[in-house]
Amino acid sequence: MLLKVNNLETIFRMARGEVRAVDRISFNIKSGKTLGLVGESGCGKSVTALSIMRLVPDPPGKIAGGSIELEGNDILKLPEKEMRKIRGNEISIVFQEPLSSLNPVFSCGEQVREAIVLHQHLGRKDSKTEAIEMLRRVRIPDPETRYKNYPHQMSGGMRQRVMIAMALSCQPKLLIADEPTTALDVSVQAQIIELLQDLREELGMSILLITHDLAVIAQMADTVVVMYAGKIVEKAPAGKLFSDPSHPYTQGLLASMPGYSIPGKSLPVIPGSVPDPVKLPPGCRFSDRCGKRIEKCFNEEPPLFNLGDSHFSRCWLHNKEEN
Repeated sequence: MLLKVNNLETIFRMARGEVRAVDRISFNIKSGKTLGLVGESGCGKSVTALSIMRLVPDPPGKIAGGSIELEGNDILKLPEKEMRKIRGNEISIVFQEPLSSLNPVFSCGEQVREAIVLHQHLGRKDSKTEAIEMLRRVRIPDPETRYKNYPHQMSGGMRQRVMIAMALSCQPKLLIADEPTTALDVSVQAQIIELLQDLREELGMSILLITHDLAVIAQMADTVVVMYAGKIVEKAPAGKLFSDPSHPYTQGLLASMPGYSIPGKSLPVIPGSVPDPVKLPPGCRFSDRCGKRIEKCFNEEPPLFNLGDSHFSRCWLHNKEEN
């Protein structure tokens, strides 16, 4: 097992109160596999990524509990000096806004080269050669010329490729892709997805794919974890989740996809909104929006029920004692 996240808890102390952005979540990622982390905005996906990288801003944030094991070594126990060696070398991240992540006053090639120098300690000539090769590997045409381009001279898709080149410059074991296709048109999204799939096969790395786009998850993920209000509500092999979703929230997400809806009818909408993270309900966090709720849902938080075949769902409807 490459990565094991166990009971991870990340909190933020705000003026209004304490927010449990990530509330005791657990999942595993096998070597060479892709795990999709899905859910609507504010569910805790990106905070999970920052927690794995140990980049949660402190204050106001803090990793309050749990463990994150990389090949059996709990990286939450490492001193910051050791963690800096892991970032980029063993775990890399691609953020969702490449224009804001790239430095506007340096060329894209120089930024890739800087990442290579930082982690591989190569000289200027060798690092530039390696940077150009990385630009070529992520399918940027004419990489020798593009090396000199600044971020504003690149399209959104090309900037995302530069970010991927930077993240893969040291061939990490795990790539965290946080909304890698956001703000890209459909054709460019398809190219980025294909690129990530090919690089995974070529480099043998694992991918933690974070997105709210279930269509992207369907194309890339081996296993899917669905989050809602900081909790995991369902996790399953991708094929199982799409063919037989068990949690009402997952069912609602899938029903809102164009490919799953009834032709000629408007897409269904999940009513209501995500609960206030400072004032979470005592029972199931989805209860106010769920059309299948029972009385117990309002008072008791359900555990993750094991449905068999590596399929888990946090819903009282799966409690055999009640059915």
